[in-house]
Amino acid sequence: MLEGHIYKAFDLELKELKEKILYEGGLVEKAIQNAIKALLERDSERAKSVIDNDDIINSNEIEVDELCLKLLALRQPAARDLRFITTAIKINYDLERIGDMAVNICERVQEINQEPQLKPYIDIPKMAEIVQVMVKESLDSFVREDVQLALKVTRDDEQVDQLLDQIFRELLTYMMQDMRTISRATRLLFISKYLERMADHAVNIAELVIFMVEGKIIRHLKDPDPEE
Repeated sequence: MLEGHIYKAFDLELKELKEKILYEGGLVEKAIQNAIKALLERDSERAKSVIDNDDIINSNEIEVDELCLKLLALRQPAARDLRFITTAIKINYDLERIGDMAVNICERVQEINQEPQLKPYIDIPKMAEIVQVMVKESLDSFVREDVQLALKVTRDDEQVDQLLDQIFRELLTYMMQDMRTISRATRLLFISKYLERMADHAVNIAELVIFMVEGKIIRHLKDPDPEE
């Protein structure tokens, strides 16, 4: 009877952990959306709101870490449950870092808004859209334990890298043609690099999901396939 009660309590704690991860994921997704909207609409107040709300993401990260450590110390999980908790710890870190990248974007937005807009934004919104989907799908793959969706996230990263190269070449041309554009172009380069880092963290989450489900580490493999 006591053993059954312990297992039930453990299941509830694992459910709570998953819910906290998803809550943090929702906060991060919203931060990305608002950061890009602040850029496109030249909305410094929205950018400030993202920066201010980062404390909520940080607080949730601490709560998740504390819950994970409690579960490891008191429940001494094995096998699949152990993989789930250790995966949650790492996903928690990646989500917090994505939140930090959203803050970094907003800091650059506040600086950019002090000067006239350099150019129409075309590739950066495309890049941001892909990144937002990657983050969402990496979390969906975690909830569903969906290896195929996780693999899709790892493949989508190539599109982000290609857009980063394209943005870099275009902005470099601006800077070479007119030195007065350097400060604005540099800040846009930073923003595109922050988006690329977000995509990298989404890939990290996807790779962690594959480890959680399959028990296989695919990081650094050229063509990851957990079936092999």
